[in-house]
Amino acid sequence: MSKSTGNFRTVRQAIEEFSADATRFSLADAGDGVDDANFVFETANAAILRLTKELAWYEENLAAEATLRTGPPSIYADRVFANEINIAVKTTEQNYSNYMFREALKSGFYDLQAARDEYRLSCGVGGLNRDLVWRFMDVQTRLLAPICPHYAEFIWRELLKKDGFVVKAGWPTADAPDLTLKSANKYLQDSIVLIRKLLQKQLSGSKKGNKKGAPVASPKEIKLTCLIYVNEQFDGWKAECLNILRNNFNKDTRTFAPDSDIMEALQQSSVGQSSEFKRTQKLCMPFLRFKKDEAIALGPQALDLRLPFGEIEVLQENLDLIKRQIGSKDVEDLEILSAADADSVARAGSNASVLRDNPPSPGSPTAIFLPK
Repeated sequence: MSKSTGNFRTVRQAIEEFSADATRFSLADAGDGVDDANFVFETANAAILRLTKELAWYEENLAAEATLRTGPPSIYADRVFANEINIAVKTTEQNYSNYMFREALKSGFYDLQAARDEYRLSCGVGGLNRDLVWRFMDVQTRLLAPICPHYAEFIWRELLKKDGFVVKAGWPTADAPDLTLKSANKYLQDSIVLIRKLLQKQLSGSKKGNKKGAPVASPKEIKLTCLIYVNEQFDGWKAECLNILRNNFNKDTRTFAPDSDIMEALQQSSVGQSSEFKRTQKLCMPFLRFKKDEAIALGPQALDLRLPFGEIEVLQENLDLIKRQIGSKDVEDLEILSAADADSVARAGSNASVLRDNPPSPGSPTAIFLPK
C-alpha cells in the first residue's frame, strides 16, 4: 500500500470501508519484527468473511446445544482438543507479551480454529463434547478481544450471555500443555496421510493388467483388509547409530562432537565391523544427518530408541477415525499389528516383501491391503 500506486487508505477510510475490527485484524496480520508492515485489502475482506462465518458457527452450536455430547471429556479426540486449547492460551499470551501480534493472531485464532475443525472430524458420530465447545468459545473470544474488541464483546454478552465485559474478564487459565500428546496426535495425522497414499497407490495399480496383460478385478469389486504394521523401537544399524549419537551429544548446548569422532565410533561399532558395512554405510549417513538435525531442534529425546508414546495404542484407539479418514468404502477392516511379531508378519502372505523392502520404524508405520 502506497500513495504512488494509488491504493492508499487513511485509518478512517479503512474503518469506513472494512469496519474497525476488520481493520485491526488486517493490521495485526500485517507483520511483526523490523520488516515494513503492509495493510492488505484482501486480508481485511477475508477477515470479514472469517469472522462472520465464525459467528454463524457459534450461533449454530449454541442453538443445537441439547444435541451435544454431555459429561466430562473422555475420548482421545477430547483430550487432544483440550490440549490444543491449553497450547493456544499459553502461546498466545507469550506472543502478546512480546508484541508479536501477527503470531498472536496465528496461535489464538487460525491455529485454534484448525484444531477445532480437526476435532469436529475426529469425533465422528459421537459428536462434540458440550463442555469443550463452551470452553473453546470462551477462550477464543478472550484471545481475540485485544485485536477485535467489538466483535468479542458482541459474542461475550449477546451469544455467550456472560456478565460484564470481555476486556475485563481476564486471561483464560490453562493447564500446562502436554507435548507428548501433541506429538502423538501429529503421528496419528501423518500416519493417516501415509495410509491414504498407500491405498491410492494400490488401487491405481490394481486397474492395470498383470504381466501377461490379463485384466484384474475393478477396485469397486474388491473389499480390502488393511494391516497396519508398527515397529515401536529402532533396531539393527539404526539403534547403533542412535547410541553413537547419544554418546556424542551435549544436551546442555545441543551440539555434537566433530563428525570425524562420530564416523570413527561408527567404524569401531558392530555395524562398522560387519562385512556389509559398505552397503549399510550408505544408509547410515543420511539417517545420522537427519537425527542430528532433529536432536538439535528438539533435544536429546529425538535420539531415543522409542517414541514417547505407544504407537500401537494411539492407532488402536483411533481405528474408527483412521477408517473414516482413509475415505474409501473398499476398506472394510483395519488391524494394527506389530512388525516384531512373526505370526503377524506371516499374515501379510505374499506381500511380506513390502515389509522387507519398506520396513516400518518408529514414527513411520507400513500399511498392506489384502483382499478379503
